[in-house]
Amino acid sequence: MHPLGFIHGRFQVLHNDHLVYLLAGKALCERLIIGVTNPDAASTREELTNPERSSRENNPLSFEERKAMIEAALMEAGVDRHAFSVIPFPINCPEMLEGCAPREAVYYLTIYDDWGREKRKRFEGLGLTTHVMWERPQSEKGISGTDVRAAIREDGEWRSLVPPAVATLVDRWHLADRFRQLS
Repeated sequence: MHPLGFIHGRFQVLHNDHLVYLLAGKALCERLIIGVTNPDAASTREELTNPERSSRENNPLSFEERKAMIEAALMEAGVDRHAFSVIPFPINCPEMLEGCAPREAVYYLTIYDDWGREKRKRFEGLGLTTHVMWERPQSEKGISGTDVRAAIREDGEWRSLVPPAVATLVDRWHLADRFRQLS
């Protein structure tokens, strides 16, 4: 078990497969840092390997909202609140990563496409230790945030796709209305 692990994602909206990913990372370390990518407009840049990641429509939630979803879902799943932290992580700005990427952490990744391979290359280029938890074809990725947001926006079935604590926040924050306004 690693003393410190680091995992990252956009989490726009945090769904059940995100939770599986986070719990798999937590199982590998004593303390987990969760980096929220595209934390704000200033650090969201287009990525050639995955250009749709940077659009406003695909980044409707603030860092604070995503942090609240992550905390609520992990605590609901029984993870001790003191065993993890959530920070902004500007992965689209490689020049900023050294300032927020703890060198002693092991960086957990899952790889489904060229973007996953690019992230591993970026981390290893900074001299960071990486651990690929799994590598699978894109067809096996499972739930997508895009599909969850669409289901919320269109009053479809989305509650079974997210942890109950996240569903509560989606309702409390009236995200269906926000997503409709963005589309």
